[in-house]
Amino acid sequence: FSAVPLPLLIQASEAPHHLLTSAASDDQWSHSVFTLIPSWTKKILFRRESSVNHKLPEDVSSMSVSSRFGITLQKCGVVDVEHDPQTAYITLLINNTNTLLSTNITDLILLDNITGLHVEKNSGNKTTDGIQIYRKGFLQGGEHFSVNYSALLDAKEMWDGRVLILPAKLTFKSPSQNKTHLVSLTASFTITEEEKTKVNSVHAIHASGFFIAFFVSLILTCALIFIVYRTQISKWSFCSQNQEIQHELSQNHKLEHSQFTSGDLFSEDIIMNDQIIDILSFEESGNMLQALEDLEIASLTRADADLEAYRMQICKEVIAMMLKNLVLSHSLFPHVEKRISSVFKKQFLAMEKEIQEEYERKMVALTAESNLETRKKMEAQHQKEKNANEEAEELMKKMNEKPAVEYRSLLDRLHRLEQDHLKRFLLVKQEEHFANAYRQLAVTQRKELHNIFFTQLTNATFKGELKLEAAKTLMEDYSKIQGDIEELMDFLQASKKYHLNRRFAYRVYLINNIQLRDSQASALINAAATQISSLINKMERAGHLPESHLEVLLDQAEAEINSVKQKFDHDLKQEKQKLRQKLITKRRQEMLQKKEQQKEQLSHGDPFKITKEVTHYLSHWKNLLNDHTIGFEELIEKLDNEATEELEELLFSLTEKTVEELKRVQYGVFVQELVKLSVPKMFLLEAVEEHKKEMIVKHEQLEREECDKSTAAEELLQLTRQNLSQELETSLLEQKKLRSWEQSVFMQLLSLPLSLSEEEMLRMRQELHCCFSQVDSSLAWPKIRARALLQDFEVEWRDTELLKVDQNLALTNKQLHSKVKKAGSRNRNKIDILKKSLQDKILIYEDAMKGENLDKVS
Repeated sequence: FSAVPLPLLIQASEAPHHLLTSAASDDQWSHSVFTLIPSWTKKILFRRESSVNHKLPEDVSSMSVSSRFGITLQKCGVVDVEHDPQTAYITLLINNTNTLLSTNITDLILLDNITGLHVEKNSGNKTTDGIQIYRKGFLQGGEHFSVNYSALLDAKEMWDGRVLILPAKLTFKSPSQNKTHLVSLTASFTITEEEKTKVNSVHAIHASGFFIAFFVSLILTCALIFIVYRTQISKWSFCSQNQEIQHELSQNHKLEHSQFTSGDLFSEDIIMNDQIIDILSFEESGNMLQALEDLEIASLTRADADLEAYRMQICKEVIAMMLKNLVLSHSLFPHVEKRISSVFKKQFLAMEKEIQEEYERKMVALTAESNLETRKKMEAQHQKEKNANEEAEELMKKMNEKPAVEYRSLLDRLHRLEQDHLKRFLLVKQEEHFANAYRQLAVTQRKELHNIFFTQLTNATFKGELKLEAAKTLMEDYSKIQGDIEELMDFLQASKKYHLNRRFAYRVYLINNIQLRDSQASALINAAATQISSLINKMERAGHLPESHLEVLLDQAEAEINSVKQKFDHDLKQEKQKLRQKLITKRRQEMLQKKEQQKEQLSHGDPFKITKEVTHYLSHWKNLLNDHTIGFEELIEKLDNEATEELEELLFSLTEKTVEELKRVQYGVFVQELVKLSVPKMFLLEAVEEHKKEMIVKHEQLEREECDKSTAAEELLQLTRQNLSQELETSLLEQKKLRSWEQSVFMQLLSLPLSLSEEEMLRMRQELHCCFSQVDSSLAWPKIRARALLQDFEVEWRDTELLKVDQNLALTNKQLHSKVKKAGSRNRNKIDILKKSLQDKILIYEDAMKGENLDKVS
């Protein structure tokens, strides 16, 4: 990375150019929801004309979104369009200069898509799948960094309407409240090429146009006569004709490249999965489950985005297959199929652009609204803290130092808890708003796809390109296949939900194992440390140690114990850091290898080569995608288990070393000190042997407890997996019944003796398909909504409890003022009452709600 002065602007010599720019914001909560959704961003057109004597109109668009973290990722470019080959000058900018919001960030990984470009000079590493990787360990708040490079556009691959989607993705870690969050940003960068030819008013061109038109008409007429002749007298060659047409369709009119084969090599789900290593390694024991729940929401959101992409691509490919099957059945001419398919592609592209623009508008509006709400609530919180601190300062002037320090410490602790809960409240609220917006856009996109199909079907029939019988057959086939697609998506969604819930349950089990090992390690170290002071006290009680030496030896013992424990904490942290790098490297390698294998299976050709039957096509993808999900989840479970085992082995090894070090301190240091102080050796040896037996008993006791708890956790895991399997079967059965009811309603409506025109019947079919495509639920939304409802109830419960504390404080102060007359006594009593009030509030924030209150939420 190299620093560049701001503002950033690059120009390509003096040639006419277009400035292409896009930005993605890092919202403080963006890692939890919407940055994991596929980026829908505005596309800026890059125009390419074939005339030489012309001027290219300049089309400049720029979009930048501020964020709570204040970190912005931008991908900007300038294209020189007059020189051959055309050259793009591109800059990637990470801006961390927001003076109010900037913070230090670490572990920056920037992935830049350069598919279709030939990079000339850059400082990144180009991979086989068109991705450049840039890494930086640390970026300080207030700084900015950029990467500059130039690239040649592939002239051989250019065609009118080609879309180059070249996003840049940035992941980094940002510390917050003793926690480290993995944040992901995406800056989109899209080029759409359009061919425009300048027409000069020359008579020779008019003449040549006339002759060309004449000969084309003659050739078409001859071809039509030949087709009719072959159809009438050579029906025996029907099969061979089908083969010729199929070959033509396959060679000259290939289906649009499937999104199934366009997976990002360094996809976000792989990088996001690294978080489980951080949770198992560095998260505080009490925060592990909360961090795991946040990761689960991110995984569910990502899965929703993948499933929606599958749905859209399957629908588009199915429409293309239906049109090609009409050609094979001689219900549609190949050139008409080409034209209709081209129209569909343009309509789908226009739909995607509209959805992308709407997504941008919603995200910008929601982010601004959320930032405004955050600013207001945080300002109110800071003002509340300021008032409380001023009141505390006045009060502390009238009291002794020790009570004042204790009161101030409690007040600061309460303020930290209030801020943490406020941030959590804003996080969940924003998460809910973004999830709801994404669901609405997904439903809109499904409806628009149906609208496009029925509109184009009507237009083609009206123009005479599609015969009425063929249109009716196409419409009926579409209705039937849509039902099959909905069943397929129900299955894929239920299967994905089952596997993600299974993954979550297994990770809860692994966290339980880690916590058991942590507890066992702490117990063993504390037991070994306690024996040192116990030995000293035992010698004093037996009368072998003068009282004058007792305090000195106890202070020395405490210092030695603290030194050993600090070394243990330091070594554990250092070794975990090394192990983390090793685990993540291994994890990414194996996951990328699995992704590559699956990608290869998905790229064996277009759907029309797989099968000509749409039902077989759907069955093929059902089996393949389900197999991929199972394979990937098995790999993740294996990697999670291996990581947990290595962390447990590390903890066990360092714990043993620490216990041995404490034994050395006891036997090698304090036993010798006691001998110097004339303590009888036999008495010391008896005490030491007793301590050794106690440690053996303690170790056996802890192992039994760990074994019992581990067995109970395994039984709970097995029970959870059984319940998940039953839930999968039940949900599939219920959804199947719902789809059957849909089909029944659909058929009944069509069979009703309604006096509707063909146009009205078509509109009714369209509305029914739009309605039926919404009869499902996203994976993330139910959990996000449940979290929001639970949080609302918690806030209401907490406010009620805090109000009770404030009322009790006011009543107690009133009674104190009437009973105690002396100012000094009143101040001492008042500080005690205030401390008790702060302690009660801290307990309210720290304690979870009672079970009977939680039941009300569910």
